[in-house]
Amino acid sequence: MDFTLCLTSPIISFLVHFLLLVASLACPVLSSQSQILNQTFQTQKEFLKLNIIRTRLQQINKPYVKTVQSPDGDLIDCVLSHHQPAFDHPLLKGQKPLDPPERPKTYHQNQMGSFSENFQTWTLSGESCPEGTIPIRRTREEDMLRASSVRRFGRKIRGRVRRDSNSNGHEHAVGFVSGDKYYGAKASISVWAPRVTNQYEFSLSQIWVISGSFGQDLNTIEAGWQVSPELYGDSYPRFFTYWTSDAYQTTGCYNLLCSGFVQTNNKIAIGAAISPTSSYRGGQFDISLLIWKDPKHGNWWLQFGSGILVGYWPSMLFTHLRQHASMVQFGGEIVNLRSSGTHTLTQMGSGHFAEEGFGRASYFRNLQVVDWDNNLIPLSNLRVLADHPNCYDIQGGINRVWGNYFYYGGPGRNVRCP
Repeated sequence: MDFTLCLTSPIISFLVHFLLLVASLACPVLSSQSQILNQTFQTQKEFLKLNIIRTRLQQINKPYVKTVQSPDGDLIDCVLSHHQPAFDHPLLKGQKPLDPPERPKTYHQNQMGSFSENFQTWTLSGESCPEGTIPIRRTREEDMLRASSVRRFGRKIRGRVRRDSNSNGHEHAVGFVSGDKYYGAKASISVWAPRVTNQYEFSLSQIWVISGSFGQDLNTIEAGWQVSPELYGDSYPRFFTYWTSDAYQTTGCYNLLCSGFVQTNNKIAIGAAISPTSSYRGGQFDISLLIWKDPKHGNWWLQFGSGILVGYWPSMLFTHLRQHASMVQFGGEIVNLRSSGTHTLTQMGSGHFAEEGFGRASYFRNLQVVDWDNNLIPLSNLRVLADHPNCYDIQGGINRVWGNYFYYGGPGRNVRCP
């Protein structure tokens, strides 16, 4: 019998239509089941993520003896100094913070005014932590939920220093010295509140102490101020530190978000907002930072202002920096994600170009390095470089009052920087 003729019979035709009807009725059921399974999977995924976050928060946030509520919304926990995150490190377990080291011999320069340690919003009402404790900005669940990667929370995403700046959207305007052995660096950095237009971009101004080949063995120690909506949830400039011993891959972090930096000061909270800030054609405010290698124990210490010790990076965290640095950089860095297809409007420094000068452009002044004999000395070979001078630029100089200095920064996207 011819099969094609058979399909035309009423019974076969009815059966075909019936099967098509059953299939059409089953589709919404299958689709609904698929949606339920997908929702269940998403719920389990979110539950897993929250569990990971809460476990991480327990590691970061230590038991405290006192909490200070900052006017900007931060919670500052006063933690016993020997319970701080640094001592979670296997090589630091059971230790306590070291005594202050011998400080570098100072090269005389006009400091143009010095500021007290009362430079952070949380201390403006006179609050501080008791002796024997250190202030730590509390990390909250919402901080980690904002992060582009929970696994890498607290680390620079695709961090870079100037030599690698042509990739991953990191742009710089820096002064730098190289070609010698360096045992520290010092500068006064004007503080601004630049606009950051994307949650996952940042704008910072800092000192880099660098050693290694600029490959995967890169060691850096960093300190300065930054605006990072992803990390802090706001647009305040904040005092920060950073370190890495493998080019930002698996080691190091911001502030006290991992074991590493050992804090010794009970009045300065790393990661807390800075106040006041500079204003365009108005008052100018800067912070002085010194990083140097203790000649006796080899640890790298951080000093704020005219002599306030913040803490130190233990020498054992590093490979190349156990000996000395091979380069020092000073300046600004932003991340340009080009999320709208054009250059970002995120500002560097004051958001104004270097040529506008004092009161308008951001600056670094009194740049110095520490030599092999623990002396602070002026720079003899400072070079300046801007990756994208139409977006952010830099102009250096030297005079009797400011020593080595430069103005730097810019607005980002403009008619010359599309």
